[in-house]
Amino acid sequence: MIVKLLRNNGSRFITRQMHSAGTSSKKTSVIRTIGGVVCIGGTTAALAYHWLHRNEVQMAALGSSAKFASVSRYMAEPITSRQVLDANRNDMKSRMEELVMRIQHDFCRSLEAEEHFGKKFFVDRWERKEGGGGITCVLQDGDVFEKAGVNISVVHGNLPKGAIQQMRSRGKQLAEGDLPFFAVGVSAVIHPRNPMIPTIHFNYRYFEVTDSAGQKQWWFGGGTDLTPYYLNESDAKHFHRTLKEACDPHDPAYYPRFKEWCDKYFFIPHRNESRGVGGIFFDDLDGPDAERAFDFVSSCAHSVVPSYLPLVRQHKNDPYGDRHRQWQLLRRGRYVEFNLIYDRGTKFGLYTPGARYESILMSLPLNAKWEYMNVPEKGTEEAAIIEVLQQPKNWLKL
Repeated sequence: MIVKLLRNNGSRFITRQMHSAGTSSKKTSVIRTIGGVVCIGGTTAALAYHWLHRNEVQMAALGSSAKFASVSRYMAEPITSRQVLDANRNDMKSRMEELVMRIQHDFCRSLEAEEHFGKKFFVDRWERKEGGGGITCVLQDGDVFEKAGVNISVVHGNLPKGAIQQMRSRGKQLAEGDLPFFAVGVSAVIHPRNPMIPTIHFNYRYFEVTDSAGQKQWWFGGGTDLTPYYLNESDAKHFHRTLKEACDPHDPAYYPRFKEWCDKYFFIPHRNESRGVGGIFFDDLDGPDAERAFDFVSSCAHSVVPSYLPLVRQHKNDPYGDRHRQWQLLRRGRYVEFNLIYDRGTKFGLYTPGARYESILMSLPLNAKWEYMNVPEKGTEEAAIIEVLQQPKNWLKL
């Protein structure tokens, strides 16, 4: 009923609440109300939540006394000092740092709520002597999540040669000499214990490079993708539909374009199969302008909870046996292969001086398995997922 109300009267409700909320505490209560609907009711509520949060940030930035939010809304103190963040509230670097901290907090708290026995994330705030740092949150050995990692990084310094070469290979026109950079992002990989719950990965990031002449280049990148161990077409359709609804208000061409990009990127050539059932993926997004690109990335990031949490709730108590568990461990081996051999984000992290290897490799599962020449028998559930991984599907029949 709440979701139906939002769908039918959403813009009227949101506008009335935003204009009537005279204090920041009232605005926060409205956002929390919508946030609760996000976990229950799907993508329409997620977009409403994003719209409200974006307006709250913009309204706060108009006041000379605007301050970075209380640490209770994040997993730890921000990496950039509060004084710098407060003094640069309209700068894209500050806005993106606040966004990734909010996404990390909301996602971690949502996952903790699914644990039956109160397992919490371990929070590790770290600093990098070359500049910046990060906040790594890991939940390990839970009853629902065997290993869940949600990491943010805020780093700056001079680009290492390996990273420069990687960017030039993608068509970036980068000057010679020292290239100061700033990078901020959030990334997560969730490995559930029950094989009927899929693994999810998401990453959203912002990058700036400045050459010796003071010319700045900036771009966004990211995406969300799903890796099930057993094929459930309803799950895949829900996941893709949620992502499409996050993309469409910004550009109807985004979802089909970034869905195809995702299928191509998360592909394991030596296995001739995709890592999972896809999602969206994009990089080097520097248009139509910074404001609209940020708004799009924010919508995608806020769609993670409604795209994934319903699948967790639906399957976390599903029965499974040792056969299912062994298959899950084998499929996790494929996940490890992709991340260590092909993933650009992993490579960039490892190239960066002062890299925090524990945080870079948090995406690896707690347990995985490799068997020689394991080929599932035709007609089995295991063979069904392999068929889809070798021939990516158009889940929404567009």
